[in-house]
Amino acid sequence: MFENQQRDDVEALMKADAEFRRLYQRHKQLDSKVHDADIGVLPIDDATLTGMKKEKLLAKARLERMWADRARHIH
Repeated sequence: MFENQQRDDVEALMKADAEFRRLYQRHKQLDSKVHDADIGVLPIDDATLTGMKKEKLLAKARLERMWADRARHIH
């Protein structure tokens, strides 16, 4: 996520905003677990995997809103 953004900008927002940092780290953790489950490395039931995917999407949406809000305040 935020691959197209300047790494310094993302890191600056993570330092400045604890909620953004927490959500970013949680999204990254969920992304890794979902990937591992999808390739069969992490045995997990379908209901748990579905819940993790939903939480990951909600975190991503919130992060994107926070990023957009930051961009509006800068410009």
